Amino acid sequence: MRPFAQRLLIAALPLSLLGVAVSHANEIELPGTMAWTAYGTNSSGYAQAVAIGNMLQNKYDSSVRILPGDNDVSRMTPLKQGRVDLCACGIASYYGAEGVMMFADRDWGPQPLRVITTSTASFGLSLAVAGDLDVETPADLAGKRIAYIRGDDALNKGTEAYLAFGGLTWDDVERIDYPGYGRSFDGIIAGDVDASFTTTVTPPAQQLASSPRGISWPVLDPENEAGWERLTAVAPYFRPHEITTGAGGISADNPVPSASYPYPIVVANQDLEDNVAYGLIKAMQENFDDYKDNAPGALGYALEQQDLQWVVPFHDAVVEYYKEIDVWTDEMQDHQDKLVERQNVLLTAWESFMQDAPSDDEAFTADWMEARATALSDAGFEPIFE
Repeated sequence: MRPFAQRLLIAALPLSLLGVAVSHANEIELPGTMAWTAYGTNSSGYAQAVAIGNMLQNKYDSSVRILPGDNDVSRMTPLKQGRVDLCACGIASYYGAEGVMMFADRDWGPQPLRVITTSTASFGLSLAVAGDLDVETPADLAGKRIAYIRGDDALNKGTEAYLAFGGLTWDDVERIDYPGYGRSFDGIIAGDVDASFTTTVTPPAQQLASSPRGISWPVLDPENEAGWERLTAVAPYFRPHEITTGAGGISADNPVPSASYPYPIVVANQDLEDNVAYGLIKAMQENFDDYKDNAPGALGYALEQQDLQWVVPFHDAVVEYYKEIDVWTDEMQDHQDKLVERQNVLLTAWESFMQDAPSDDEAFTADWMEARATALSDAGFEPIFE
């Protein structure tokens, strides 16, 4: 995720003062201005939002105002408050929909989110392991020193999922706590820890690959059904993925069977106007060639890269678009219906829980997680987070 310079027309007016300009080109109707939140300005997610914004401006006279956020809460708060239309978020959008981790909080709870589109690119998400340890699969991590990043639920959940693939838990490794992600890679290079979770293209991974220890990436055999069952029981948003870009010599000629999940995940609230949701997905698919090469990872928005049976439901208007182009199946609709039902169970459970929620913050989180698990189990769903 490197800095990416791109031109963007930015609207300065607040949303409350904006008029709506409608374009009828290709039956796509979009507001004159939209506001998105995204990762920081040096991220590939921000660069992708800029590239998409340029396309929307050029094709439909709809400008995109991008608000960079330093963390998951700062990116999702404006969406929750209705101050932005969309969030080009990370996996925290899934945690928000589930009402867990940083969202198991009285100011949050489960969020009624809907996916517009996602990007799944050539990189992967994996444990970067010191190359001098001869670790070939997650099972080889038994007894190794594994980084735990304080305050970063997504990275730690990814580590837990990889360990589970190998039949391991945190009890089977030596957990080494770090105050930040970058510091854990300094620790690997210094010989104080052996592995940390990351993307295969991040600068710290490149630095580790260039160090005397080198770097390796555990192989996740896509045919190992038991391993994948264990991994997705911990983190169901992962999918098998052949990595073709990454530190340590990963390329199209030297791929690594591993895992990934989408980044960014472009989400909206369920009440986003249908014409906006429909217009966005149609514009992004019909004009893919206009922005696919204009930002790192933008190739991941291709139709063939869309997982239409993922873990967060799609906006209804997005489903209608996929039906129109004949890619939506009965099986996908059944999956969508179950995701919506799960979300409704969570929203109802939250409303009931808040009527008599404890005032103590620690008790609040513990009681909510118990109430959440009970409601999901009673409705026939796996709680996943307990």
